[in-house]
Amino acid sequence: YHFTTRSSVFSSPMSKQVKRNDLREGSLYPPPSASGSEVLLRVPGADLSTLDKVMVIASSLFFVGSIAWVPLLFRWLWRKWKKTKDSSRRALYATILIALLGLKIVGPHRHPSVGALLRLKKWGLWKSWLRYTALEVVADTPAAKHKLLRGKQAILAVSPHGLFPFALGFAALTEQTFQAFGFFRPVVATATNLFPFVNTIIKWLFAVDASWSSVDQALRNGDRIGVAPGGIAEMFEGFPKPGTHPDNEYIISKRQGFIKMAVEHGLPIFPVYCFGASKMLKRLQLPNIVEKISKVMRMSIIIFFGAWGLPIPFRQRLLYTVGEPIYPSYVEEGITKPTDPIILQRQVNDMHEKYCKSLESMFDRHKTSYGWGHKTLKLI
Repeated sequence: YHFTTRSSVFSSPMSKQVKRNDLREGSLYPPPSASGSEVLLRVPGADLSTLDKVMVIASSLFFVGSIAWVPLLFRWLWRKWKKTKDSSRRALYATILIALLGLKIVGPHRHPSVGALLRLKKWGLWKSWLRYTALEVVADTPAAKHKLLRGKQAILAVSPHGLFPFALGFAALTEQTFQAFGFFRPVVATATNLFPFVNTIIKWLFAVDASWSSVDQALRNGDRIGVAPGGIAEMFEGFPKPGTHPDNEYIISKRQGFIKMAVEHGLPIFPVYCFGASKMLKRLQLPNIVEKISKVMRMSIIIFFGAWGLPIPFRQRLLYTVGEPIYPSYVEEGITKPTDPIILQRQVNDMHEKYCKSLESMFDRHKTSYGWGHKTLKLI
């Protein structure tokens, strides 16, 4: 691999021909990007080794599957403690239970300084994942590349959310994707605390809770943030939901909270669409009442699966497309922020319209190079 500066391309020599369908929808060696766009990062999937596959499978079961196996481990330890008559064994099980509960509740190991000490972004595990997904980042225009790489305060709006937020996660997580996106703090739902080890990684990334006050404070502090605008609700959209079609991709576009934040703080929004993020896992269609309960509880209640029916993502190429930043009108005009709430709402609506058009434009420009020429993006 080669990269020397943030603007350089992370690449590797291509050594063999690979059929277009070798990585589900999208080739390991993609055709040239849309005219006028520029590649910021490219990790060839053909370099995937057996060790990489083992790392991806093991980490998937460990991290993604932790929502299942950790409670089962607690249950097993509890039953062992109750049934064991030997006092020394009972003391051992009790010690392990108390230690694990202490880490879960107090969690001093989750402090971001621990992640920095462990050099989280440099872990070889993430390189295995990047090769597994043949990850690529493309700036839709040279202007988008220039403005993104300046690293100034902004809001990165990454869609789609997917059943698991891989798109937002990989953009924030690795040393390699830093070359394209720079540093930003991901905004995550409180429900991520249900994933015992995933929540530790999230804390190490200086993540921001998705509450209005937390995001507002982060922006007041001058932080650059990344959001998945569709949120938990978007996990329930798309096939196999009744009324949807597998040849369509679905984005919840009605939400304006992140745009109101941009207008409030005078910040640009970078629209980002990640091809393939919605296909890494599949789900079973549950009764509609389950979706309604999930929205009320602000947590997803879904049955998802990947390869072999396990929580192992399907091998799916990820192509990020980054559009030009969208600024509040008063910033573009170089005037003071209006105080009239009606005028501010008009600016929110104007920004929102530009954001939606940018997503549609990027999808249509890059879908053929990704292998999705037959697909349509539906904004709902």
